[in-house]
Amino acid sequence: MSDNDGGRRKNLRMPDDDEVFATVTNMLGANRVKVRCADGTERTARIPGKMQKRIWIREDDVVLVEPWDWQDEKADIKWRYDKQEADQLRDEGHIQ
Repeated sequence: MSDNDGGRRKNLRMPDDDEVFATVTNMLGANRVKVRCADGTERTARIPGKMQKRIWIREDDVVLVEPWDWQDEKADIKWRYDKQEADQLRDEGHIQ
């Protein structure tokens, strides 16, 4: 990180061991979205109840998902990054 970032860099929530970055590709309805994960897998992700009313998730949003242990093609959304945070993750090379 360079010194010329103007002090705008935030400490962002990074993935735990069982979480991966993902980009929302399609809204499926019924609190489900299609995501493309950083590990190259397309998954159906569930928006948990505590996020449904407070956080709006749209296509092209960058999110953190936790893939299910017993069904790898499904996941739960754990966190959504706003546009500035997603840009910072791209600048720092964490996501494409």
